[in-house]
Amino acid sequence: MLDNYFPILAFIFVSIAVGIGPSIGGWVCSSLLGWNRPDSQKLSPYECGFEAFEDARMKFDVRYYLVAILFILFDLEIAFLFPWAVVLNEIGFFGFVSMMIFLLILVVGFIYEWMKGALEWE
Repeated sequence: MLDNYFPILAFIFVSIAVGIGPSIGGWVCSSLLGWNRPDSQKLSPYECGFEAFEDARMKFDVRYYLVAILFILFDLEIAFLFPWAVVLNEIGFFGFVSMMIFLLILVVGFIYEWMKGALEWE
């Protein structure tokens, strides 16, 4: 009876090995080959031109997240517009009116956010 469960047990062991194996292999190779000692060039400022003056895990302003969410919202609008434009001849007038209602709702939301000052960065 336990012979029926051997493939499941083998699958679990192989899954664990595939999941953990590369991490352990990378750590072992890094330790043996000495790749974990950065030189001065790797610690130098990159692109910005000045030394880092704060921790990288500093807190961000909430407005940053609000702008990011609004960007994703209005970016997804374009993701719906492309397929609609491709099949516009097939879906006819009903599809056109449906998309205009969708765009009207998004424009009303955009105007609301604009009037609330969510797009202002001080």
